[in-house]
Amino acid sequence: MPDSVVFVPHFHWDREWYEPFQVFRHRLVTALDTVLETAEADPDFRFTVDGQMAAIEDYLEMRPENRDRVVALVREGRLAIGPWLILLDEFLCSGETIVRNLQMGRAAAERLGGAMSVGYLPDMFGHVAQMPQILARAGIEHTALWRGVPGSVDGHAFRWRAPDSSEVRTEFLFDGYDNGLDVLLVPDRIAGALDEYARMTAERWGGDPVLAMAGTDHNAPDPRLAQWLRRASSKERPITLATLDEYVHGHVRDEPATVVTGELRSHVRGNILPGVLSVRLGLKQRMAVAERTVDQAERMNALWSERDESPFLSLAWHKIIESTAHDSVVGSGTDETCDQVAARLAEAAQTSRAVRDAALAEPAARVPSNSHLVANPLPSARTALVEVDVVAPPHGSDLVAVAADGSAHPVQLASQAPTVLSDERMDASQLERVLRRIHRRELFGLLIDHYELTPNSLVFHLAEVPTSGPFDLMVLRRAVADAAAAHPGEWRVRTLAQARAGALVPVRVPACGLAAFRVEVSDRPAAPAAQFVPATATARALSNGLVEVQVADDGTLDVTGADGTVLYGVGRLVDGGDRGDSYNYAPPAADSLVSEPVHITVDVLENGPLRSRMRVTHVYEWPAALSADRDVRADETVPTPVEMLVEVRAGEPFVRVSTSFLNRCADHRLRLHVPLPEPVTRSASAGQFAVTERGLTAEGGWGEYPLPTYPASTFVSAGPATVLLDHSGEYEVVDDGSALALTLLRAIGSISVNIHPLRDEPAASEIPVPGAQELGMRIEHRFAVVPCATGWQGADAVALAEKFRNDVLVTRGTGPAEGRLPADVTGFRVDGRGVHVSSIRRVSDDAHGTGTSTGTGTGTGTEMRLTAMSDTATTVRVTGPFTEATTVDLLGRPISPEPVRDGLELALAPWEIRTVVLR
Repeated sequence: MPDSVVFVPHFHWDREWYEPFQVFRHRLVTALDTVLETAEADPDFRFTVDGQMAAIEDYLEMRPENRDRVVALVREGRLAIGPWLILLDEFLCSGETIVRNLQMGRAAAERLGGAMSVGYLPDMFGHVAQMPQILARAGIEHTALWRGVPGSVDGHAFRWRAPDSSEVRTEFLFDGYDNGLDVLLVPDRIAGALDEYARMTAERWGGDPVLAMAGTDHNAPDPRLAQWLRRASSKERPITLATLDEYVHGHVRDEPATVVTGELRSHVRGNILPGVLSVRLGLKQRMAVAERTVDQAERMNALWSERDESPFLSLAWHKIIESTAHDSVVGSGTDETCDQVAARLAEAAQTSRAVRDAALAEPAARVPSNSHLVANPLPSARTALVEVDVVAPPHGSDLVAVAADGSAHPVQLASQAPTVLSDERMDASQLERVLRRIHRRELFGLLIDHYELTPNSLVFHLAEVPTSGPFDLMVLRRAVADAAAAHPGEWRVRTLAQARAGALVPVRVPACGLAAFRVEVSDRPAAPAAQFVPATATARALSNGLVEVQVADDGTLDVTGADGTVLYGVGRLVDGGDRGDSYNYAPPAADSLVSEPVHITVDVLENGPLRSRMRVTHVYEWPAALSADRDVRADETVPTPVEMLVEVRAGEPFVRVSTSFLNRCADHRLRLHVPLPEPVTRSASAGQFAVTERGLTAEGGWGEYPLPTYPASTFVSAGPATVLLDHSGEYEVVDDGSALALTLLRAIGSISVNIHPLRDEPAASEIPVPGAQELGMRIEHRFAVVPCATGWQGADAVALAEKFRNDVLVTRGTGPAEGRLPADVTGFRVDGRGVHVSSIRRVSDDAHGTGTSTGTGTGTGTEMRLTAMSDTATTVRVTGPFTEATTVDLLGRPISPEPVRDGLELALAPWEIRTVVLR
C-alpha cells in the first residue's frame, strides 16, 4: 500500500461552457485572488493553473496590478502555469493549431517566469495519436490525462507512444482530475479517508505515492487546505503539497512498463462524449475556414510581402486557439456561448484575410488591370480551375485565356451578368436624386466609364475597369442641372453595365508560386492541351476521362474511378430521430428511419469542357420532431428538398458533391451513406499529422455505450471508398461494414439530458439550447468521392485532400492596363509522395512571445513544417529561394544544420513531423 500522499491543489477552468466567457471570467478573478492570497499567507501552499495560460491572461487583463505577484510565485515554483494556451479539443482542430497552441502558451508562460514541463490534458474527449510526438518535439517528457485510456492500463502511469515511436510518460488520472476531493469532505477525518482510498487503489500505485488532485471545475481550493493536510500528515503516511510539475519530476520513482500506441478513444475508463464531433457542425466549418485562411495568410506574407504582419497573424491565431477549447468548438455550451465562439472564429478569418489580401496586393501591382493574378498556396505545381468576371464576348466569338508565355487556353462561360441595371422615368426636378447615388465614380458597385446626356435622356455606361479616361462628377452635376433647366418635364434615366460573364479558366501555377493570365476575345477557340480530356454531361451522367458519375433511378450516384472501381448508391441520405444531447447521440426506442425520397429531379447545369455540373434534388418527408415521450418520432412530417450539386472538373480524379437544405425539423440525425462493394473490417481517417486506422467497434466498460463514431478531418477511407472532407466531423462504418456514413446534421435541444439511453450519468446540467436544433438554418456540406481499389494510399489521398481543401487564390491586377503579363514565379517546392506541409511562414529571432521566434540568432527566415503521412520512410526534396537550412524543434530551437546542395533532401521516418527554417 502507498506510504505517502501528494496533494496537487488546482482547479479546472472551462473558459466558456454553460455560461459565456465573461461570466466565467468574473468567477475566475475571484478564484485566482483567493489562490494568490492563500499562497502568500502559507508557504506550504502550491497551485497548478490547469495547464493553460488563458486563465492567467484573462485574470491579468482584469488585475494587471497583480502581475508581479504571479511572477514571484511562478519563479518560486509554487504556482505552475502553462504550457498550453488553452485546453483544446484535439480532434476538432488541425495538428498545426495544436502546435501553435503549445508555442503560444509556452511563450506566454515564459514571460511570467516559466512554463510547467507537463503536457497536462485533464478533460479532453480523447486524445490524438501524434500528441506524444508533439510534446516530445517541444521538449516535454511527461503528460497527465484522464479520458480515453484503454483497459490495458492497470497502473497510474503508462508510456504513450506516437506512430513515429516518440514516447511520453503519462500519468493516468484514473479517478478523474478531482480524485482528492472526496477525502477532504470532512476535514477532521482526512487521515482515515486517505487510508481507505490508499487501500482501495493500492494496486495502481506500485512504489509511487498517491496522487490526490485537489480541485474541480471553477472553484479555488479552500484556503485552509494546507492547514488541514498538515494536521492529517503522519510519519506512517506523510502528506505533501506539490504542483503537478513537482509530483511527476520529484515524487514518482517507478518507470511504467505498459505501452499504449496511438490515439486514446476508449470508453472503458471514462466517457469520451463522441457526439460533440457532430453537433453544431457550423462551428466545425468556421474552424476549418479560420485555420485555412490564417495558413494562406502566413504563406502569402512569407512568400510575397515585404511587410511583417506578425501582430495580426498572432491575433488571428490567438482567437483560433481560444476557440479550440474543449467546451468551445465542440458546441456543448449554451447558445450565447456558441454564438461567441462563432464570432471569434469569424474575426480570426477576417484578420487573416486582410493579411492575405494585402500580401497579394504587392505582386498584383505588377499585373495589368485587365488581367488576373493566381497564387498557389501549396508546395506543388498544379493546374487549377478559377472563375473570374470578364467582358462577355460578342456573339459568334469565343474567349481564350492567354498566359505570360503567350500560350492560349480554352475558357468556359459559366454565367452572364445583366446589362440593364435600371431604367427609370422621372421629372427633371428629380435628377439630382439620381446623382446622389454616385460616389466619386462608383455606381451600382461598378465604375462610370462614360455617360450620354441628351435632351430628356441620361444614360450611364458602367464598367469594372473604365477605359474612357478621367471622370469629373462636378462637371456632370453642372451639365445635368443646365439640361434639366433647358428641358423640363419627363426624363428617362438608364444605367447600362458592360456586358460581362463569369468565365472558368484553367491556370497552371508553379509550386507556392504566381501566374498571371488575361482573358481575350478570339475568333477561334483555343485548342485544348494534348492531355486535356473535357468534362462532359448528359441527361444523368458526368465524366472527365478520370472519373464518371451516373445518377441512378433512386437519386443516388454510381461513381466509377480511374482504375474501374465502382461505388454504387453514393449519397443515400438516412434520417433518424435523436433523443440525445450535445455530448451523445441517442436513438428513440422506436426509431423511424427515412431514406427514400418522395420526389427526385435531375437538372444539368453545365456541360464542360472544363467543368460539368448537375443538380439532383431529393424531396423527403421527415418527421417534424420527437413525440412528447421522446421514444418515437412525431406523425407530422415536413417536406424537405435536399439539393445535391454534383461536379466533375477536367483533370480531377474525384467527384465533388455539395448538399444543401433548409432544416425545419427538430431532434434528428441526418447521415450520408457511401455503400461499399464488399464489407470491410477497418476504416482510416486523416487529421492532426496522422492517418489513424480503426476497427468497427469501440472499447466499452464505463457508463457510456461505445458507439463506434469516429473523428475525421481531411479525409476518411473505408475499403475502395475515400471521401475528401472540407472540415472536421464524424463518421461511422455501418451495416456490418457495408457502408461508410458521414453525419451531416445532429439537431438536439439540450446541453445534456439526465436520462440518456446510451450514457449512465449526465455530462452537464440539463440546460435547453434551442439553437442546437438548427431550425430555420441552411445546412450545407461539401466533399469529394474518390473510388480506388487500393484505398487511400493508392489514391494519394493526402495530396488530393490538400488540393480539394485549398483553392488557388485569385485577384485582379492593379497595374497599367497596357502592361505585359509578368512571368510565372516559383516559391518553395516539395517533392515526396504522402508528405503533408502544414505550415510555411516568416519567422524572426526578435519575435519572442508571438510564436514566431526561431531562436537561431540569424535574423529572419522561412519556417516549413512537414509530416511523413506514411508508415514507411520517405525522402523529401525541398527547393526554392534559400541557401541555408536548419532543423528546429516545435518551439523553434535549433537542432542541427542541414546540408543544402541545389536543394534540401530530408529523410523522414514513418509519421515523422519535421520543422526546418530556410534562409
